[in-house]
Amino acid sequence: MLLIQRCRGKKQKNSKPRIAVVVHRQSTYTGRLGKFLQQSGFVLDIYRPIFGQKLPNTLKYYAGVVILGGPMSVNDSEAYIGEEIDWISLSLKENKPFLGICLGAQMLARNLGGRVGTRSDGTVEVGWYPLEATPQGKELMNWPEMVYHFHDEGIYDLPKEAVLLATGHAYPTQAFRYGDNAWGLQFHAEFTRAMMRRLVIRSAHKLTEKGAQPASAHLKGRLIYDQALSQWFENALRQIFCVSSTLA
Repeated sequence: MLLIQRCRGKKQKNSKPRIAVVVHRQSTYTGRLGKFLQQSGFVLDIYRPIFGQKLPNTLKYYAGVVILGGPMSVNDSEAYIGEEIDWISLSLKENKPFLGICLGAQMLARNLGGRVGTRSDGTVEVGWYPLEATPQGKELMNWPEMVYHFHDEGIYDLPKEAVLLATGHAYPTQAFRYGDNAWGLQFHAEFTRAMMRRLVIRSAHKLTEKGAQPASAHLKGRLIYDQALSQWFENALRQIFCVSSTLA
């Protein structure tokens, strides 16, 4: 897979480019996202606004931004939620590569004027579900047929400037891009097996909600679908952060 046009001829000026990563738990572990970026020569600076840490007021010294998921909602009233959503404007203004995953994607959508909410029938996506790439998505890359989810809210009413890259049955917005550099993924491709197991155990109450899959299906699905998801994720990260295939 070739890098998209914006990456051609682009080189990092800094021998150790930095990525600002926002997490929403005490742990700073970033799964195979962090592993890939570090192996590609990036340094990760972890920010945790949920614990009062201030986000940088400039991204001049960063090569990109990632906002990961969490159990909270973009509709929550806590101050840090609004601060993170507003902070995304800095990345868009400075035209930095941006990746939002699950909650991070919903924050990007909210920043752009989209709506985030639950389904009226209470259906959630907790487990493995089919993914369907749009024609625009297929132009960029090949996509996996099944992806892993753990959420009960989805993205609606994307602005017309955003490009829908992949869709699903229960929640229509699964992946999208805004401009050349901002990307949102509703699903989790960054999870390691250990991360998945911890989440299933810690959030066992979610497995009883409408549409959720039992714990056994999460781990069985990983054996069947995760290799394709992992390969896709690496290719996607190469595109988003302009990483040559010779660097990782």
